[in-house]
Parts: sequence; structure tokens; C-alpha cells
Amino acid sequence: MIEDDFLKHLDRMCLLVNKRVSSNYIGERSSYESGKGNLFKEHRIYTSGDDFKDIDWKVYGRTDKLHIRRFEEDKSLSVHIIIDASKSMDYASGKITKFEYSSMIGLSFAYMAMKKNEKFILSTFSDNLEVFLPRRGKAQFVRTLDYLRTKTAEGITRFEDSLTGYLKKIGSRSMVVIVSDFFYDLDEIARSLGRFKNCEIKLIQVLDDVESNMDLKGNLKLKDMETSEVIHAFMDKITKKNYMNKKKEHNARLKWIADSLGAEFYSFNSSSPIFDSIYEVLRN
Repeated sequence: MIEDDFLKHLDRMCLLVNKRVSSNYIGERSSYESGKGNLFKEHRIYTSGDDFKDIDWKVYGRTDKLHIRRFEEDKSLSVHIIIDASKSMDYASGKITKFEYSSMIGLSFAYMAMKKNEKFILSTFSDNLEVFLPRRGKAQFVRTLDYLRTKTAEGITRFEDSLTGYLKKIGSRSMVVIVSDFFYDLDEIARSLGRFKNCEIKLIQVLDDVESNMDLKGNLKLKDMETSEVIHAFMDKITKKNYMNKKKEHNARLKWIADSLGAEFYSFNSSSPIFDSIYEVLRN
């Protein structure tokens, strides 16, 4: 559950980040560029060589003079926050689940975008994709907050299908923030992220302490939270070492995929102080 105290601390955190970041984050970019586009700028007198299609005939009817319409292209950045809401994200060996931790990280991007008057959208995926329209403003943030406060992590993960389906929502200038444990097939991850190559991508991995450190011993009964499959295992030093090596290799390849796409990769434990993690991501 996202508490009111979290929002108060988030506001102070964003003020701190703003003092340090200046021109490197979302709202500080040049917002508009002259030319044809979707935002009306002004009228001016028609001159030889102007495109006849740009003439505003309503103005001509009022003034008996030819005027053309000039537009500005919207160059602002849209922030797309995509959070893994599959059942495996509901796991917690401590006080907070991976999904709750991920939601607070995702919400920090939404809050920063709201403060910068940028469009933003927060969506979740599991075996289906829940997508909303990107908008600006406080009302959009409140909708996002209400959604996360009632959303539960459930279902299985369809990472590639979800991201492929989301692609049509992406505009020309977009930041895409994906928050997940990223325990998927690495080839699937590479294919999926490759379709977002024209975007600014941030991959944020959230793991539970057990997944990070495997501090379990002896005979274990392990249940897959998404498929309910149960396996019996014995955890000794050798088994733990093998697990840790495989996790290290998985994350190294995940980092390589991110680097090859010019993306940023972060990895956090859900037991880590949330604002330490948020600050590390937002300051960049």
C-alpha cells in the first residue's frame, strides 16, 4: 500500500533531484520546434511560394486577405512507465512485496513528470496488458495513484507479447521505464527491447532478498507463484553457489543487452530503503 507519508517524502525527494539535475531530465528539454505540427502558433500574410494548403479561408472571409497558419511541433517527452504485475511480483520474504516496491519506483517517475508538466502513463502487464492514455497534470497522477493502490499482482508473465502490444502507444520522443524482476528468457527480452530502440529506456530490476542472496538452507519445498508447480530441493553450499553464479550470469547478460541498446540498467532489493533507490534512478 502506498501511504501518504511516502508521497510527502517523494515531494521532498523531487525537489532535491531538481536542484541537481537541471537540464538532464524530462521537463528541462526544449519543448517546441517551429514548423508544421499539431500545435497552432500564429497566422501570417501569405507570400509567393507558401503552400496553398496552409491558407486559412476563415480568416480570408473576415479580412479579404490571404493568411497562412503556422504551427509548432510538440517536442515534449512522454514518459511511459510499465510495471510487471504478474503473480511472482507478489512475493515478499520481508515486509514489502516486489510489486509494492516497483509501484513506488514507478510512481516516482509519474510524480516527476507531473511536476515538469510532461505527459506520462503508467501501465501494468502480466498475462494481459493494462494501458491508459498519456496525459499531463495532477488529475492524471491521482488516477495513477488510485490505480496502484487497488491493483494486485496476479497472472503469469507474457513479457514479449505485452511489450509488443504496447509499442503502438509510443510516440517519437518517449522515455520507457520498465520495472520487473526480469526473470525471463534473455533472448525474449532482447527482442522485445530492440523494438524500442528509438526511445530512452530505463530497466529497473526489483528482487527479493531471498532471490538476491538465497539465504535458505536444508530441505525446501518451492512453489512457482505463477504456475503453482511445486518442487522439492536441498539447499547446501554447492547448490547456493550454482544459483548465485547463474543469477550473476543472467544479470550480466541483461546489463549487456541494456548497454547494446543505450539503455540504463538498475537492480535493487525490495529490502533496500526505497528513497535511496529512487534517488539513484532519478538523479541520472
